[in-house]
Amino acid sequence: MGSLVDILISKGLITPPTFLKNNIHYECIMGSTAYGASSDNSDMDVYGFAIPPKDLIFPHLAGEIQGFGRQKKKFEQYQQHHIDSNDGRHIQYDLAIYNIVKFFQLCMDNNPNMIDSLFVPRRCIIHSTQIGEHVRENRKMFLHKGSWHKFKGYAYGQMHKMNTKNPEGKRKELVEKYGYDVKFAYHVVRLLNEVEQILMEADLDLERNREQLKSIRRGEWKQHQIVEYFEMKEKSLEELYTKSKLQHSPDEGAIKALLLECLEMHYGSLEKAIFKPFDEKQLLKDLEILIYKYL
Repeated sequence: MGSLVDILISKGLITPPTFLKNNIHYECIMGSTAYGASSDNSDMDVYGFAIPPKDLIFPHLAGEIQGFGRQKKKFEQYQQHHIDSNDGRHIQYDLAIYNIVKFFQLCMDNNPNMIDSLFVPRRCIIHSTQIGEHVRENRKMFLHKGSWHKFKGYAYGQMHKMNTKNPEGKRKELVEKYGYDVKFAYHVVRLLNEVEQILMEADLDLERNREQLKSIRRGEWKQHQIVEYFEMKEKSLEELYTKSKLQHSPDEGAIKALLLECLEMHYGSLEKAIFKPFDEKQLLKDLEILIYKYL
């Protein structure tokens, strides 16, 4: 399938920045569909990344001096909510398409949503170019022990909302039916399960605990069981964090190299855009190989 954003643009349903069309390299379905726990496909969260024009990534190419004079408007992401498919299926899309640079930064920070977008099942990928595939093939590179702090923070947030937030709309119906918001509850459990996989296996299967998540969404867990699960998991994951052999922090150099590879695949040579320091050792190695070849 082609890019969903391109399709929505061609139908006149969205009006993103003009460069976005034909420059999106990755789109995927997120949320309960990706976790294998969806009971309703009428709402779809779609995440992805695009590569904007070169002068938005490297503004100095257009003569811009950072911090001086009128600055060109930056592009970080395009977001649009409640977009009706307008094709009789009554699907509503929520879009979040990121500048590839911001996408990489958020992934390197182990933002849970961004990490999930890299590890969605193949069936949830709407659109992926050669660049999108290159990033997915190297997705484990982004994982590090900092994921525990990020995922725990997100789980805390969902727990707090479950306990305190006044429900509205569909959420209110859930509370009236089950006595508490099971959607916030299942995210608490999901986040803890995901980071456990990351710390133990340096990998992530978003659908592994789908039956457990479905049971929570069906109201088969009481609110106190969610709280107890959180407390139990928090303790065991603190211990796992200490023992985990996962890299402590991201390899920024390797991730930057991957980003530059993607940009070169899109733009061509970046010779005029970035400065690469002269590597004397590598030059000597190359000369030795060349001399040996003709001896």
